[in-house]
Amino acid sequence: MIPDPTDVVVIGAGQAGLSAAYHLQRRGLSFAVLDAEEGPGGAWRHRWKSLRMATVNGISDLPGIAKPEVDPAEPSSEFLTRYFAGYEAELGLAVHRPVKVRAVRREDSNPAGRLRIETSDGDWRAKALINATGTWTRPFWPIYPGRSSFRGRQLHVADYVSADEFRGRHVIVVGGGISAVGLLEEISRVTSTSWFTRREPVWRDEAFDARAGHDAVALVEERVRMGLPPQSVVSVTGLIWTPALRAAKERGALDRQPMFTAIEPEGVRLADGTLLKADVILWATGFRAELEHLAPLHLRGPGGGIAMDGTQVAAEPRVHLVGYGPSSSTIGANRAGRAAVAAILKLPAMATAAEPVTWG
Repeated sequence: MIPDPTDVVVIGAGQAGLSAAYHLQRRGLSFAVLDAEEGPGGAWRHRWKSLRMATVNGISDLPGIAKPEVDPAEPSSEFLTRYFAGYEAELGLAVHRPVKVRAVRREDSNPAGRLRIETSDGDWRAKALINATGTWTRPFWPIYPGRSSFRGRQLHVADYVSADEFRGRHVIVVGGGISAVGLLEEISRVTSTSWFTRREPVWRDEAFDARAGHDAVALVEERVRMGLPPQSVVSVTGLIWTPALRAAKERGALDRQPMFTAIEPEGVRLADGTLLKADVILWATGFRAELEHLAPLHLRGPGGGIAMDGTQVAAEPRVHLVGYGPSSSTIGANRAGRAAVAAILKLPAMATAAEPVTWG
């Protein structure tokens, strides 16, 4: 039976949530992990089958247990779901699922008091909260003139299955990130495509080394420290050439065009006034952090974001966001899980927390 209150509630069992759970367990804290998914794997459960381990961006090991041997041809959704499931089982993590968190509230005005987590499976009470809900459940659809008039199909990256469903159709891909160019590469092998972005994409020819990664994360971290909505790391790193993307460039799939001015029933109206007919518009326009359940805490500031001090919400030290902003990468999520637990142990309410567990 879960203690009432427990020391910490973790919301989400993806990379960031499992990392936090590992460090909570090591430090001997009582905790519960609540996950809205039907099974292990987090957002990886929903990635398209063609996204294989050979092409997925680098995935870091979860803390304490390395990934098993990787078959480059295996879909990332299958490999990582299996890895996360094995991780939960080996550590004996009791993940409660499917549990949807509806709201998080302060029980009283005492800054060292409890938080109440209202869920589809009843209420929980905790001294601190680690939010690791990620972004996959909140795809961003931009508001664009005439979007509702389009007679073809519109979908977001979150709904993508495979390129085969688009054979014989002209596909417009909108967006300048990694997902956009990856799907352009894939779809352009089976049908015609057009690519539109708001800004000219920035490509990197040099290797993306540890220093470049550190500098990019620092820029994202500065935004969240100021209370501004986080940007993606790729917005400051640029896009990295791969052999597959160079091949896509050779066949013209990466000939980027400036954004169209409107969407019409048969296609899109280009900046020069001509109509480009299309059958499909694929919005590779990113995601937003899933934080609506935290709204009762009134954490957002005038800049539209949440001012952060590391993983800790500056205005509410009992709440930590991991897998948010600079910690949205897998390496960042691991580090954020450890940092969040270290900070939680310093809270006045944790004065009687258990000593670290010794693992043999």
